[in-house]
Amino acid sequence: MSSGAFLPVGFILGYLLGSIPFGLIFTKLAGTQDLRTIGSGNIGATNVLRTGRKGIAAITLLCDALKGTLAVIIAGYYGGPNAAMLAALGAFLGHIFPVWLKFKGGKGVAVYIGTLIGLFWPAAAVFCVIWISTALTSRYSSLSALVASVVTPIFLWWFGHPALASLFAVLTLLLFYMHRENIRRLQAGTEDRIGGTK
Repeated sequence: MSSGAFLPVGFILGYLLGSIPFGLIFTKLAGTQDLRTIGSGNIGATNVLRTGRKGIAAITLLCDALKGTLAVIIAGYYGGPNAAMLAALGAFLGHIFPVWLKFKGGKGVAVYIGTLIGLFWPAAAVFCVIWISTALTSRYSSLSALVASVVTPIFLWWFGHPALASLFAVLTLLLFYMHRENIRRLQAGTEDRIGGTK
């Protein structure tokens, strides 16, 4: 199969990997309450943490990130850089809109990081540094992710990756959309801080 013909395959591969609901799977295996009935109702690591199972939340975060990394690496190996970028888009969309869960998934932060690792790891490192720095000063997880995602496409463009910058500008917009309720709570001063306080 030519690299061009692999492009749609790369996207589908990314979507299928991205749509694996690790948070839901791990919490069910652990016998906790249905993750979709807790907190925000999404399937990501932040909501898993609300079950009180920090270990499960950590492994969910890792697996959600790695499914994005794996999708990018496989698609890039067989189809080249364009297939890798389409796989990244597919993985992100699969996580936030999984067909198996009536298109109600996570918010995409872990997959965002995971695809960055596979496409240009220094940008993933910058994202994490900014997330940690913002979290330490504001103690808002959502704000930290939003700030880091705004910087990411700028960083990619600055270091000579305009195609990746365009892709992650789109993913950043989607990330903002998925965090729209968090943004409203941040504006109202009612968003939970890391540690559970307002």
